[in-house]
Amino acid sequence: SSNMENDVSLKFCQQLLVISENLVTEDVAALKFLCMDLLHLSKLEGVKSAADIFKLLMAQEYLNAEDTFLLAELLYRIKCHSLLEKLGYTKEKVQEHLHEKGRVSPYRQMLYELSENITNEMLKEIIFLLQNRLPKRGICRSALDLLTLLEKRGLLTKDNVHILEYVCKTISPDLLQILDCYKKAKVLCCNIFSSPDVWTTAKLLKEFGVLPSFCPKMHKSRCVLLSSEQEGTPVDGGFLFQPQVRLKYMILEVLLFFFSFLQTISSYKMDGPHRGFCLIINNVNFNSSQRKGSCKDAEQLERVFTWLGLDVRTYTDQTSGDIIKLMQTWQRVQDHRDRNCFICCILSHGKSGAVYGTDDKLVSIRVLTTHFTAQQCPQLAAKPKLFFIQACQGNNVQRPVYVDTDGPTPDLSSMEERVSLSESIPEEADFLLGMATVDGCVSFRHTEEGTWYIQALCSKLQLLVPRGEDILSILTQVNEEVAKRVSPSGTKKQMPQPAYTLRRKFIFPIPMAPPPS
Repeated sequence: SSNMENDVSLKFCQQLLVISENLVTEDVAALKFLCMDLLHLSKLEGVKSAADIFKLLMAQEYLNAEDTFLLAELLYRIKCHSLLEKLGYTKEKVQEHLHEKGRVSPYRQMLYELSENITNEMLKEIIFLLQNRLPKRGICRSALDLLTLLEKRGLLTKDNVHILEYVCKTISPDLLQILDCYKKAKVLCCNIFSSPDVWTTAKLLKEFGVLPSFCPKMHKSRCVLLSSEQEGTPVDGGFLFQPQVRLKYMILEVLLFFFSFLQTISSYKMDGPHRGFCLIINNVNFNSSQRKGSCKDAEQLERVFTWLGLDVRTYTDQTSGDIIKLMQTWQRVQDHRDRNCFICCILSHGKSGAVYGTDDKLVSIRVLTTHFTAQQCPQLAAKPKLFFIQACQGNNVQRPVYVDTDGPTPDLSSMEERVSLSESIPEEADFLLGMATVDGCVSFRHTEEGTWYIQALCSKLQLLVPRGEDILSILTQVNEEVAKRVSPSGTKKQMPQPAYTLRRKFIFPIPMAPPPS
């Protein structure tokens, strides 16, 4: 029996070690912050790795081989969903049990969500604003460092978030929504605790504007919609909670409701009547080559983005001049004003920082994207603009059998100038550039099945949009999918790369219809 226990303990420690090795410095900092209500601050200050945190949690009996839920919750909170399988969990399974097993407080969740939305520029402004309240020698490398410092100095507590309201009003009023959400949930729960009966509770929920949108999300057995007069006391002729519902669960449901909106209110608005336009430029026939399999990509993109609610327009075999004219035309479209976003997919050959027209002339990716800055296209100001580029960013690769590279035939006699990915998008906010490959490298295309990148992108959008994942999480999964693939020769690989200046999470609304494939 003792040998079996030792084996279990060894296996568990090995699992923790594997998880620790897959967490980067930023992940460790996030874990430390989320554990501040569970572990003593003096002990957390000595933490150097995730394994150190796991050791502290085990010492306090928060974590053991039989109960790993707290660790699963922490990984879920920092969005390391792929590591959940190491513990036998999935994202959905963690979500299902959070209301009864969750240990990270709403206050800590709120602070972490706030930190995720504070950019480096905003952090500098906040530090400048609070310079008289912070120690002269204090170093705040991140938003989490700043929040921790404020807590240490007693300027920030679960009952006093005035200092955050002050800086948010000054630096970024949008962030106030996260604080308002927390305060509203806190007041609501206090009132529910003091209410004498379930009907008073229901009235409170109604007054706070929670009940109408909240009830459909709850379990059907807990809530009924009165379409006519029924037994019992109606609440404003609307929603009734069945008396057997325990207040404890109502409070938990309220908190879950509010914090599910933390993600929504820190996301781009995507609930308009028109989602946006999606342009697909599909260059197949060149003077000296043909991109076989590209039509498969274009068809799949059309199906997926139409399913996601976009108005898709496809343009085939565009010269460099045609591409520029297209950008100029769409730059002036007034209908962008009533749309939530803009998406442009370009399927072509390419070199570093540029794509080819069918006339074999290069067009700078930066030239394309800057057509849609706030100054050049005010109708899309403050709205997300996504560009997906399927093209090589280099050409020094030998092509294996059945796999083409999306670049011209290599000319090894000349060295090509490199353009960094960050230089391909404007400095201003709200852009995302998804590249099929890192700079200087080729990307691969199956002559019948299409490109590795576009097929993975379409597949992951169909899988993860219905789960409510944001676009950066989806692109991380695309990276993982493409990285697993190898060319038929077994020697060539590919790694996509995104660059972005998004200020918020970009989350597609979940379509009513099932995925197209």
